[in-house]
Amino acid sequence: FSAEQEAQALRKAMKGFGTDEDAIIEILTKLNVSQRQQVLITYKSTIGRDLIDDLKSELSGNFEKVIVGLMTPTTMYDVHELRRALKGAGTDEGCLIEILASRSNAEIQHINENYKLQYGSTLEDDIVSDTSSMFRRVLVSLATGNRDEGTFVDEALAQQDAQCLYEAGEKKWGTDEVQFMSILCTRNRCHLLRVFDVYRVIANKDITESIKSEMSGDLEDALLAVVKCLRNKPAYFAERLYKSMKGLGTDDSTLIRVMVSRSEIDMLYIRREFQAMYGKSLHSFIKGDCSGDYRKVLLRLCGG
Repeated sequence: FSAEQEAQALRKAMKGFGTDEDAIIEILTKLNVSQRQQVLITYKSTIGRDLIDDLKSELSGNFEKVIVGLMTPTTMYDVHELRRALKGAGTDEGCLIEILASRSNAEIQHINENYKLQYGSTLEDDIVSDTSSMFRRVLVSLATGNRDEGTFVDEALAQQDAQCLYEAGEKKWGTDEVQFMSILCTRNRCHLLRVFDVYRVIANKDITESIKSEMSGDLEDALLAVVKCLRNKPAYFAERLYKSMKGLGTDDSTLIRVMVSRSEIDMLYIRREFQAMYGKSLHSFIKGDCSGDYRKVLLRLCGG
C-alpha cells in the first residue's frame, strides 16, 4: 500500500474532462478505513487540494454519499449520521435507534466526545430537544454508553429480572415501560440472554412478542432493536438492509449507512444471516434494487 500512489491515481481519475468512476470505486473499496485516511492526508500534502471536496464536486447523488461515507473516519461517520437524524428535515428515528442500540460503550463515548467537539452541543441535549416521552428516555439511556459489559450471569437476578419484565408488561393492565428500559438498557449481554430464556418460560412467549404487544411506535422499535442486537447483531443489520430494499422505493440512507459502517466489521456475517433469513443473497438484492455506480460500489462493499 502506497498512500502517495493511491492519491495520485485518485487525482488522475478526477482530473480533466469526465470522471473515471470505476477507478475511484476500485481504489477506495480495496483500502481499509485507516488507509483511506492516510490517502486523504497524502492527497492534501502532495496535491494541495482537499480530496473530499474534489470527490463531492465530481460525484453526485447516492454514489457520492457512499464515497464520502467511505472517506469519513468511523466515529465521525456515526456522528454525522446522528446529527442528520436529529437536525435534518424531520427526525430519522430509525437511524438514532440503529446506531445507539448497536454500538459498544467505547464507541458511544467516542461518538459523544466528537459530537460535542463538532457541533458545540451534546448528543444528549439534541436527543432531548428532538424526541419525547419514553422513547426519549431510552435513547438518552443508550447514549450514556453505560451498559455493563461484563459476562457474569447472576441466576437469581436473571429470574428476578424476567419476573419483573413479566409483571411490568404481560401481567398488568398497562405497561411499566421504565422497568423494560432499566433492565434492557443496562444489564450485560450474557445476563440478558439468560433473562430472555427465563422470560419465555414464565410468560410462555418470547420477549419480542411481549414488546410488540405492549409497546408501539418508536419505543417498540427501540426496545426490539436492543433485544435483536444483544441476540445477534449481524441478523439485526441483515434485517435493516432487507427492509431498506424490499417493497416500493429504497430507503437509501439506511442502505448506505449499514453498508458503509459495517463493511469492515461484520459484513461476512451479515451476508450469511441475510441468506439464511430471506433465502436470497444480499448481493442479488442490491443488484436488483440499485443501479449505476451506486450499485457498483455497494456490490464491492458487499463482496462475494
